[in-house]
Amino acid sequence: MRHRNAGRRLGRTTEHRKATMKALAVSLFTHYGINTTIQKAKELRRFAEPLITLAKLDNLNNRRRAFAALRDPGAVKKLFDEIGPANKERPGGYTRVLKIGHRLGDNAFVSRIELVGLGEFKEAEE
Repeated sequence: MRHRNAGRRLGRTTEHRKATMKALAVSLFTHYGINTTIQKAKELRRFAEPLITLAKLDNLNNRRRAFAALRDPGAVKKLFDEIGPANKERPGGYTRVLKIGHRLGDNAFVSRIELVGLGEFKEAEE
């Protein structure tokens, strides 16, 4: 039974999984939206949304907590200077996961995770 075992393992060790989430979060905060597999996007949501909640109140302690999680000064600066103030009035749900389809090489289901209000997806003009 898997009672109270929250989160996906993603076929990685603990250290590898944490490093993956950090890298995906830095990319998300830098580009406002990224394409990845649906499982990684759903796990990234659990990792990134509390950091955006931290960024809504800009103080030294929150910046240090965000830096401890991300280890990237550029991403922390963008998080607190742009993303946090943009979501000041939003009570939660800062990210959106859009299903794109299957990847050509390995048929993995790909989705786009984006920040609501900042990384809006625009379809290619035909």
